[in-house]
Amino acid sequence: MLYWHNQTEHYWPAQTEHYHQYVTANGGRDMLPLPLFKHEDSALSSDHEASAITFQYILGAATSPAVKLHEETLTYLNQGQSYEIRMMCNQNMRGLLEPNGKMLKSTVRVVFHDRRLQYSEHQQFQGWKWNRPGDRLLDIDIPLSVGIVDPRISPTLLNAAEFLWDPKKQTSVSIQVHCISTEFTPRKNGGEKGVPFRIQIDTFKMNENGDFTEHLHSASCQVKVFKPKGADRKLKTDKEKIEKRSPQERSKYQPAYETTVLTECSPWPDTPSCSSISPAGSPGYSPASPIPFNLPEGSCSTPNHQVDGSVQSTVEHLSPTLTIQETQQWLHLHRFTTFCKLFANFSGADLLKLSRDDIIQICGAADGIRLFNALRLRSIRPRLTVYMCQEPQQGKENKDSQDSPSAAMCVYKEIYLEDLTKAELTNKLAALFSISPNQILQIYRQGAAGIHILVGDQMIQNLPDESSFIINSLKVDSLDGYYMILK
Repeated sequence: MLYWHNQTEHYWPAQTEHYHQYVTANGGRDMLPLPLFKHEDSALSSDHEASAITFQYILGAATSPAVKLHEETLTYLNQGQSYEIRMMCNQNMRGLLEPNGKMLKSTVRVVFHDRRLQYSEHQQFQGWKWNRPGDRLLDIDIPLSVGIVDPRISPTLLNAAEFLWDPKKQTSVSIQVHCISTEFTPRKNGGEKGVPFRIQIDTFKMNENGDFTEHLHSASCQVKVFKPKGADRKLKTDKEKIEKRSPQERSKYQPAYETTVLTECSPWPDTPSCSSISPAGSPGYSPASPIPFNLPEGSCSTPNHQVDGSVQSTVEHLSPTLTIQETQQWLHLHRFTTFCKLFANFSGADLLKLSRDDIIQICGAADGIRLFNALRLRSIRPRLTVYMCQEPQQGKENKDSQDSPSAAMCVYKEIYLEDLTKAELTNKLAALFSISPNQILQIYRQGAAGIHILVGDQMIQNLPDESSFIINSLKVDSLDGYYMILK
């Protein structure tokens, strides 16, 4: 629904008038800041009451009546439908902006409301992109927008768009959200509740160098996105439910409003690095690019990064004592390079504290289970375990047994087989004797009556698990090799 494109100037409400009307209608409640991210500020500024009305953004969509008092409003949107957001700035703020230029830059984005999903936002959005190639999560409907200059979208930032605007002029940006809330809900048996999103706007002014990096204001609101016309049906259902309640019960819920006022919040963490915008009309404006990810030396910033052998042995198994850098190396060594950025600030203890559900929620089902098993050291049991002992040499046996009682005792070493082939057993025996596999000419097994049976793949595959053998090695000088006899 569009509000004032065909209206005359006197219909445009004053900033303070509209704000106080909204607060009065909400029973005198304060417009408290809503921090979003892990490292948010609990207090935004000492002049919060003054700054709360310097900017105001109003989304042209009705709020749900099924929200209790003192809870944040919830707004339902239809997928792909254009919704107007009015951008307003009061007279006092306009005067302060004159010295540095009349244009402001605003970034509008759709993000997750749930913190757990915020941590895995990149992976969630990449999965959405894979299922819907060529689509964006958020777009600007330019023909229906008013007063915006040089709108920009980036092919790498699917959930954000930027534009310049003049606070002295009537301005509204029309947005379309193309993702629906149930697309990010784990599929079970149907009827899953969709995850809530946030529509957030961050506004910046130009600094002395001509870049729009000085943050002025941020505000957001909670929304859920449905398939076309689904938001209208959901809003109607909520109204009917509330109307059926008693007056006493209805008093516990907020009244529904025709528009949604975005509530002041902390700026989105990566907003200053979103892009480098030049003043309006300048050809120097480049599209937004992702934040560069810089890791300490030795971390997994690239799949081709080589880790030192000594470091590799150190981080072979994840322990709570590992530092952040060593944890990054562990992730790389175990083929979790794509999640290095996500766990950039995690130490070994931080990773080990995550539950199985947490890891699956962050990394997805397949990689989440693999990471959880790697963290819990769940090694795969070998298909066949064989114990081998080298037969003591005759003549030397009696002499050694006098010096040490344990010398006559045969000590076995384990050999783990996965492929159950003669070639694999040959390589394992060569490693056990510290010789080349080519020097093992043949492997025999001593059977009944002392006969020698040639060892092949079938014999190895039919060996009982945890079989034990004494190995007699017979050297053949002419062939520079050995016959191995398993007794």
